[in-house]
Amino acid sequence: MPSTDCIKCLLVDDVPENLIALEALLQRDGLEILKAQSGPEALELLLTHTDVALALLDVQMPEMSGFELAELIRGSERTRHIPLIFITAGSREHNWQFRGYESGAVDFLYKPIDPHMLINKANVFFELQRRKQAQARELEERTAALRVNEMFTAVLSHDLRTPLMSISAAATVLKRQPDTDRVAVLADRVLSSSQRMGRMIEDLLDVTRIRHAGGLALQLGRADMQSIVQRTLDEVQTSFPDRNIESVLQGDMAGVWDSERLCQVATNIVGNAIHHGAPDQPVRVAVDGTQASVVTVAVSNGGTIAPELLPHLFDPFRGRDRAPGRHQGLGLGLFIAHQVVRAHGGRIDVHSQDGTTRFVVELPRVSPAAEKWSNT
Repeated sequence: MPSTDCIKCLLVDDVPENLIALEALLQRDGLEILKAQSGPEALELLLTHTDVALALLDVQMPEMSGFELAELIRGSERTRHIPLIFITAGSREHNWQFRGYESGAVDFLYKPIDPHMLINKANVFFELQRRKQAQARELEERTAALRVNEMFTAVLSHDLRTPLMSISAAATVLKRQPDTDRVAVLADRVLSSSQRMGRMIEDLLDVTRIRHAGGLALQLGRADMQSIVQRTLDEVQTSFPDRNIESVLQGDMAGVWDSERLCQVATNIVGNAIHHGAPDQPVRVAVDGTQASVVTVAVSNGGTIAPELLPHLFDPFRGRDRAPGRHQGLGLGLFIAHQVVRAHGGRIDVHSQDGTTRFVVELPRVSPAAEKWSNT
């Protein structure tokens, strides 16, 4: 089974020449050989390498024998699962073998070792490790899919129900309301709630496209980053008139992009800065088009993100834990922004330290998708 995960094998022998010979026999692509010349050295390696597929132990070593090392490996919860094969030039008496099996060995090989036998036995355990890794990845993928499905259910049962109830209540009152001023207020509420539902539905559809259609389809065309960013900032400033938003644009802003999708990226990142940044500090947007091949958009705000949250910022539904009484969306904005940037062949990074959080989007002017567009 092909795998990108490295298989690890531990070799323990006090004779360096034996380690070199064993390594030469077993070495192949995708296999990492760990070598130790004593029991204590082997235990030190196992402190940092718990995912070892097989350990080959020499029995007769000074200070700590292979049997003693095996007992220590078997006595630890972290390493007791590692298959052990003893290698010895010593006695072939049954008592010797019994002691080896009692120490936790799965096999016993005598020197001189038959290379084909050793390779075949080792391959069995390497293949078992590959299958184990594949099952772990499959379990992780299914767990993630189950979590996303649960979040979809939560959205349908809670988040979408809230604006729907607002629309229903406002419509009911509208039917009985003779006051024209009151009608206008209720109509605005219906419009706002329906727009909010529309954004949620579009986000959910984008997640479905990303997960089941192989990614987002782009409508590429010649675009200007200045107009994209300015349009986004105008819309955000209208919604948050009290927030200070500063912008600096320099260089050539032209490229071949999906303008609507990049507006979505800018809206999500700037909106994230508005919602989560320190309200007494400005949101700063800097667009740099001075480089020939890329355009960079950076959005910074006051405040920092907890270090444990940084690796998960671009995960879907990351915003499920909300402050009481505060609406923070579905937690899909940064996930979709990340996917849009990736679809353009770009990258998005976040840095949060010293009281400042900064998102940086780097977009190639001619991404792989844009090259395909220009040839059609």
